[in-house]
Amino acid sequence: MYFDTHAHYDSGAFNSDRFDILDSMPEGNVGLIVNPGCDLLSSKAAIELAERFDYVYAAVGWHPEDIDKLTDEAFSEMAELAKHPKCLAVGEIGLDYYWDATHKDEQKALFCRQLELAQSLGKPVIVHDREAHGDSFDIICRYPEVKGVFHCYSGSAEMASELIKRGWYLGFDGPITYKNARKALEVLEICPLDRIVIETDSPYLTPVPNRGKRNDSRQLAYVVQKIAEVKGISPDEVERITFENGKRLYNLE
Repeated sequence: MYFDTHAHYDSGAFNSDRFDILDSMPEGNVGLIVNPGCDLLSSKAAIELAERFDYVYAAVGWHPEDIDKLTDEAFSEMAELAKHPKCLAVGEIGLDYYWDATHKDEQKALFCRQLELAQSLGKPVIVHDREAHGDSFDIICRYPEVKGVFHCYSGSAEMASELIKRGWYLGFDGPITYKNARKALEVLEICPLDRIVIETDSPYLTPVPNRGKRNDSRQLAYVVQKIAEVKGISPDEVERITFENGKRLYNLE
């Protein structure tokens, strides 16, 4: 079965059929899902979904794009949610200089604050890094006890190698199936099998041949097929290995 290590079923894109979609996951060969939060409200929604479905887990965190919603009170409430037994990680957290390059210092401070939260709880983190590779790497190196995954990894193969040496996982999703995926495929080629996790980032990043439509965890078959092609192994092997990797990443073993 597939382990979708990153999907946003709290998104408004699923308002019309959220529970039906999630009910269908076991028969769609999806065994586990982690739903990360991006602010207080989405973190609460992620916990609620995790409480409703046995095979859904949550992460809670504050995304850099949502920094304008941040207050000390809301952060404290989010940090309390991180103690929930079905919350496996702190995330989605990190830096995004694509959408906002004017509040870099504030993003860095929030990133550090959440890495410290994860360290205090002994939980992994889910890192969002968009056009902020150098700063993201520098900051995680300040917290060597904290490990986790770089979600939808978009950095260089050189940085990937350094992350892997430090015990991090890399998340691969729909973009590895796109025609312009040269850089992502170079990273996939050098990434050891035991450091690969699969994700959808649903409802976003739908793989070919369904690019442009709403994504969900059942689309992981296309991601698995592409990884199998690059690594020269069977899709069944990729499915098995990435499922175990996801469990190890999130301490579900």
